[in-house]
Amino acid sequence: MDNLNTHAPGSLYETYAPEKAKALLDRFDFVYTPKHGSWLNMADIEWRVLSGQCLNQRIEQIAEVRREVAAWQRERNNKKATINWQFTTADSRIKLKRLYPSIEQ
Repeated sequence: MDNLNTHAPGSLYETYAPEKAKALLDRFDFVYTPKHGSWLNMADIEWRVLSGQCLNQRIEQIAEVRREVAAWQRERNNKKATINWQFTTADSRIKLKRLYPSIEQ
């Protein structure tokens, strides 16, 4: 899950009675996406590009929004646009060391 503030064990206690929250927590194992190096970061980058290049205007009809986004997507795909993702696996093994299992020999 992502790192949204509501995606935390304490949120269950804000929503449910303590007994129910505890019962739910006992069933879950929270695994968060890394704050750096996540596919969500790449998706967020693409949304920002779309917003800046296509949706930076007032469009009143949903059909027009769909046409604009489709045209933007075709152009982006035709250009083979990519994200210059610089967070490597080697970087992640250093920065996110606590998430990687250690192998004892």
